[in-house]
Amino acid sequence: MFTRRYEFTRPKDLHRARTVWESTAQTNLRKSMYEARDKAMKTTGSRDPTAWLDYGPIWLRRDYWESLCHRWTTGPWQERSQAAKRNRATHPDKNVHTSGSVSYAAHNKKLHHKLERAPTFRELFDRTHKRKGTDDYVSESARTIAETYDRTIADRYAEGTP
Repeated sequence: MFTRRYEFTRPKDLHRARTVWESTAQTNLRKSMYEARDKAMKTTGSRDPTAWLDYGPIWLRRDYWESLCHRWTTGPWQERSQAAKRNRATHPDKNVHTSGSVSYAAHNKKLHHKLERAPTFRELFDRTHKRKGTDDYVSESARTIAETYDRTIADRYAEGTP
């Protein structure tokens, strides 16, 4: 059986490959750091980052983990964290999506395969912001965004304009 190898031999492919790699790495690192912090919090039973110093992930150098724990105790980080918590609590309708843990890129890829063409912004937005099996948006905000998008596109591109 043959396996397919992907090689980037054209210079234009290298830039795209680097962009995708960096985006994926950033997302995966952010998720891994969240999980490491959550695990340390659960293990110690404490929300104080200084209690987590001895409970870092094995894949991260100890001095880096300690540096992060100290950073998480600083005023600016704590202020941003509290502000984000307040925003999520104040606007629960802004945090509702139907995609769960599936990334935007994964939805794009699935929809591209299903439609046999690149999906439009609106098709992808509807897939990630409508309740499954219905035509209802997950929130009033999502419905407003979709309607505003439609009006903007209609205003910008008159009939017959490519």
